[in-house]
Amino acid sequence: MGAAADNQQQPEEAEEGRRMAALLAARQALRSGVERSRALGRALARESSPRLEEIQSRLPAMEASVRPIRAPAEALASAGGNIDRALGPAAAVLKVFDAVHGLEPTLLARDSLADDVPGYLAVLAQLEGALRLLADNCGLAAQWLADIVAYLGDRSLADPRFLSGLAGQLDNLKGRAAADLDAGLLAAALGMLEAEFRRLLAEHSAPLAMRERGDSSTPASIVPSRIPPSVVHKLSLILDRLAANGRLDRCSAAYADARGDTVGASLRALGLDYLKETSEDAQVLSPSVERWGRHLEFAVHHLLEAERKLCVAVFERRPEAMPSCFAEVAARAGILDFLKFGRALADTRKDPIKLLRLLDVFDALNKLRLDFNRLFGGKACAEIQTRTRELVKMVVDGAVEIFEELLVQVELQRNMPPPVDGGVPRLVSFVAKYCNQLLGEPYRSVLTQVVTIHRSWRKEVFNDKMLVDAVLNIVKTLEINFETWSKAYGDTTLSCLFMMNIHWHFFKHLKGTKLGELLGDAWLREHEQYKDYYSAVFLRESWGTLAPLLSREGLIMFSKGQATARDLVKQRLKSFNAKFDEMFQKQSTWVISDRDLQQKTCHLVVQAIVPIYRSFMQNYGPLVEQDISASKYVKYSAEDLDKMLNTLFLPKPGRPRRTGSFQIRHSGDKITSAMTGLYRSASTLK
Repeated sequence: MGAAADNQQQPEEAEEGRRMAALLAARQALRSGVERSRALGRALARESSPRLEEIQSRLPAMEASVRPIRAPAEALASAGGNIDRALGPAAAVLKVFDAVHGLEPTLLARDSLADDVPGYLAVLAQLEGALRLLADNCGLAAQWLADIVAYLGDRSLADPRFLSGLAGQLDNLKGRAAADLDAGLLAAALGMLEAEFRRLLAEHSAPLAMRERGDSSTPASIVPSRIPPSVVHKLSLILDRLAANGRLDRCSAAYADARGDTVGASLRALGLDYLKETSEDAQVLSPSVERWGRHLEFAVHHLLEAERKLCVAVFERRPEAMPSCFAEVAARAGILDFLKFGRALADTRKDPIKLLRLLDVFDALNKLRLDFNRLFGGKACAEIQTRTRELVKMVVDGAVEIFEELLVQVELQRNMPPPVDGGVPRLVSFVAKYCNQLLGEPYRSVLTQVVTIHRSWRKEVFNDKMLVDAVLNIVKTLEINFETWSKAYGDTTLSCLFMMNIHWHFFKHLKGTKLGELLGDAWLREHEQYKDYYSAVFLRESWGTLAPLLSREGLIMFSKGQATARDLVKQRLKSFNAKFDEMFQKQSTWVISDRDLQQKTCHLVVQAIVPIYRSFMQNYGPLVEQDISASKYVKYSAEDLDKMLNTLFLPKPGRPRRTGSFQIRHSGDKITSAMTGLYRSASTLK
């Protein structure tokens, strides 16, 4: 029994131990749960405390908004209809706000603008329409709501604190500008349009590829870079939309920048550095005048004409802004620089060459007169018009002033000494060529027009016949100078050589010219006859005096008189040699300007001397040649004389020739400009 009892007690103790272990485990689990609950509670308390405080702070307002006020039921019922009528417009305005925000993704997407400008502008038009609707109705809806708030307040139908806050919000809404209603969306869209406008211009405004053609009447070969019509249409649409939003000036400035710089760069590719040249001497600027005329014509007829058409197309929907924008493009392109160059030429010292260059400038401007009036008409181009008028007046005044002084200047040259070598004075060759230029085209018609304009300002008459008479008077006045100059020589033969030179020069260089035709054949033949007359006198008075020195008188060949004959031959050869050497040395410094006349004169001199000398030496030379002193008397052979005489009267290269400089006197009778060196001396002309 004792063993059985022990065996029974052991299972009971084991069971008790298991229950205790389970109880301890449950207690531990419960304790852990309690700790977690406490931690969660603390965390919730930390997180919920601010929210609870916020909720508590809002409870009074919420309570006021939802809690019916102590008001009669019939009063609340009558307010309901008024509230509904005010909420309707407010709800409509909110729908428009929602629509505005719905447009935002499209308007702020750059790809949508670049890919589809018309579509983008259509969306922008929707935004503008919505903003106009908001501007027209937002204030009205807010006013209606304010009236309801006032209605509820007057009748104590709502909590005063709630009504006060609502009234403040409504006042703030009514005070906001219409432009702020889209939170800057319209301004952002317009900025994108401006950027696209500039991008399109930049992408299609590359300078034209040009180069100067020196052998052509056209100034440049052109590879045009045109703006496609589709791009022009886009530019026009964008500009119109920006102009409608007060950004026309900014668009015009951007357009003028792009196109003006493009045209300017295209022109500069031709090489326009000469436009900046300045000088007091018209000859320095003369080489650039012809280029100036061609480049100005090209700039007007091709570049600016095309720019005006483009400007008209881009500003098609805003034509009122086109003139001022085109004027700015022309100014930036450098049209005023062309006018400044013309003025620089007009400001140079007076001289005959300046007259020709002024006529070139007038002719170029006159050919472009209609184009200038069409392209640069209106107030927008007032500066270009003023500068052009000023230049034309300076050109006309300057050209007429020089032309009217030419006759006086020729007369003043009468007192100048003639060339020491008997050659043709520069004045003679210059005036002959110069007057022929004035009477030829295009200068004749241009000069007639210029003087006619100038005389019309003085209410005087001028015509082509008067011009011709004036030029012919210059030539005839120059003829009077001949006699005065010829008398200044101390040597008669040199005077004859000089007159021979001048008369032949007139005959040869004016025959077949316009000036020669006007002077007439009789006038030209007279100069040819004068040349022949003075040539004969020259030969007779100079080389013609040598032949008598070789006379055969007294040289009869008798045997008893051979010594006497030899002495006579020696004496005559000695006299001939002395006279020949003297004359040859003197005339070696003289010049016959015309090559043909020089050769002909030398031939006549040779014929007048060499045959006689050869015959004399053949007959009587042996008398002297056998003498031991023969070299003292026989200095030249006939061939030597022929060669020497053919070298006479040739121009001497590099010899300075001051005689005949053509000068213009200025105020105070002081000579400040001369034509020396403009043309080669006539003695060097072939």
